[in-house]
Amino acid sequence: MPSYDPSTFPPFAVTVDLVVLTVRRHALCALVVRRGEAPFQGRWALPGGFVRADEDLSAAAARELVEETGLCAHDPAAPVAGNGAHLEQLATYGAPSRDPRMRVVSVAHLALSPDLPAPRAGGDANGARWASVDDLLAAGGDTVGEESSAPLAFDHARILADGVERARSKIEYSSLATAFCPPEFTVGELRRVYEAVWGVVLDPRNFHRKVTGTPGFLVPSGGTTTRQGGRPAQLFRAGSATVLNPPMLRPEV
Repeated sequence: MPSYDPSTFPPFAVTVDLVVLTVRRHALCALVVRRGEAPFQGRWALPGGFVRADEDLSAAAARELVEETGLCAHDPAAPVAGNGAHLEQLATYGAPSRDPRMRVVSVAHLALSPDLPAPRAGGDANGARWASVDDLLAAGGDTVGEESSAPLAFDHARILADGVERARSKIEYSSLATAFCPPEFTVGELRRVYEAVWGVVLDPRNFHRKVTGTPGFLVPSGGTTTRQGGRPAQLFRAGSATVLNPPMLRPEV
């Protein structure tokens, strides 16, 4: 269009940020990276990056997920891959002053996967680690365990809080909690996911009754395991039902 001059508009960029959650040692953990470049050099932040000119938002989020964790976004219509992860769009953040470089809008995504190994820093990051969500969200998300007393970079504390709340609320009524489990899991292992995400202790019998009471929510795989110790426990896999009915409401704490 001859009348359109993009140089008359201020610089503007779009990024994707990832809230990557997993359960490690029965605790809900998030992936954080130490920034190697300005702004906020040396500070911990959520993984992410700028959207390239030739990719859409979902492709950018999937690319960043691979680069930061080695995980591929899981297609719900396909069998779960060994390195597959649940990936969904979380929210958009566009406060004018959220990035000191220029006007930057971030489209955050939530990624969930079973117990993940120690991360390796990629891109412009100087380090990467799993941190307890409880530590990250303490005092408004101002600290990363004992390694830093500085706040998370940008507005990442708010993004992390929103991602954790999405996971905590969504497992009440959906099959999202199974994204934290391996392809085959016991009811006890699934219960420990709920306990880690919610930070509570649940009654085993009531939990078993609720998750097995919805037809198609859990499907017996035909096997058993003793990996949790004690008597052999029946193995299940996620079924076709994506809604838990009635929902399992989060206990008040």
